[in-house]
Amino acid sequence: MSETVRGVIARTVGSPVELVDIVIPDPGPHDVVVRVQACGVCHTDLHYREGGINDEFPFLLGHEAAGVVETVGEAVTHVTPGDFVVLNWRAVCGECRACKRGRPWYCFDSRNASRKMTLPDGTELSPALGIGAFADKTLVHEGQCTKVDPEADPAVVGLLGCGVMAGIGAAVNTGGVSRGDTVAVIGCGGVGDAAIAGAKLAGARTIIAVDRDPGKLRWATDFGATHTVDANTEDAVERIREITGDFGADVVIEAVGRPETWKQAFYARDLAGTVVLVGVPTPDMTIEMPLIDLFSRGGALKSSWYGDCLPERDFPMLVELYRQGRLPLEKFVTERIALDQVEKAFTAMHAGEVLRSVVVW
Repeated sequence: MSETVRGVIARTVGSPVELVDIVIPDPGPHDVVVRVQACGVCHTDLHYREGGINDEFPFLLGHEAAGVVETVGEAVTHVTPGDFVVLNWRAVCGECRACKRGRPWYCFDSRNASRKMTLPDGTELSPALGIGAFADKTLVHEGQCTKVDPEADPAVVGLLGCGVMAGIGAAVNTGGVSRGDTVAVIGCGGVGDAAIAGAKLAGARTIIAVDRDPGKLRWATDFGATHTVDANTEDAVERIREITGDFGADVVIEAVGRPETWKQAFYARDLAGTVVLVGVPTPDMTIEMPLIDLFSRGGALKSSWYGDCLPERDFPMLVELYRQGRLPLEKFVTERIALDQVEKAFTAMHAGEVLRSVVVW
C-alpha cells in the first residue's frame, strides 16, 4: 500500500523550501522503498530550487543519502529488506552503447523508479537526480542502491552519493592521479577537497590547493594539500608553476566551473599534463583560446561526470578505506541537522560556512 511521509520540496523557482506530506506509492517491479537515515545538503539541490537544472517543479530535493531497504518490488534481485545502502544516481542499464563497450560509468540510460512520488492531491514530484531523499522514505530503482558495510555512519558514507564521489573520482578515475604525481586543485569546497583527498589516497607527492577563501584553504590542508595558494593575493598559475619547478602540475582539477578558472587550470599544467573539469558551468558560459595552445601543450582535457564512478565498484571500496582510517570522509560533515533545517543549510552553504550540512533521522 502507498504511505504518507514527510519530505522537503521546492514548489516554485527561488521560493523557500517546504516540509510537506508526500505519498510513496507501492514499488514497481524493480523499485525499492528506502527508509532514509541521512542525506547531505548539496549545491545541486540548491540549483534545482533556483531552476538551474530544469523547470519540472515541484521537486523533491535531496540525493546524497544512505538508508535501509524497507520494501522491494516483485522482480527485485539486487537488494533485500534490511540491507544498508548508499543511494546513487547512476544505476547502469547494461544495455546502452556505453555499457556494451565496457564503459558503464558513462551509462546513457541510467535507471530511476518506475512510479512517481506525489503530493497528497496527486501532484507528481520530480525527485532530485532521480532520488529525492529529503524525506523519511524515498522510492528508487533497485540499481540506485549500493550495499555497503552496515557498521558505517550513514551521515558520512551517504555523501559518496554525489559531491564526495565526484571529487575523489575526478582525481582517481578521470585524472588518473598516481604515485609521485603533482596535482593542483582549483576551488576547495566539498568537491575540491574530495579531489584533494583522492589525490592523497592515490599517492600524489605534491598537492596544491587554490582558493580565495582562507577558511577553505585550511580545510584543504586537513584533507592532504601540501601547499596552498590564496588567489586573492597570488597569481595561481605562476605560483603552481613555481611550486612544481616551473613545469606545471601533472594533473590540474578545476572544481569551480568557470571559464577563468578553467584557463588557469589549462596553463598551470605541465606539458602533456591533464586538466579535469569537475566544476559545473552554467549554459551561458563560453571560452575562447588560441587553438595553437591546445595543440602545442598536448596532454588531455577531460570532463568528469560523477567522478566517472561505478557505484558498485567504488562505494564499497571507499567505505572500507574510510573504516580503515585511510580516507577521512568524516571530515566532510560540518553539522548534523533536522529535516526542517534545509533552508537554513542553504544559507550556510552560500556563506561558505560548511562543507556539508547533513540531515539525520
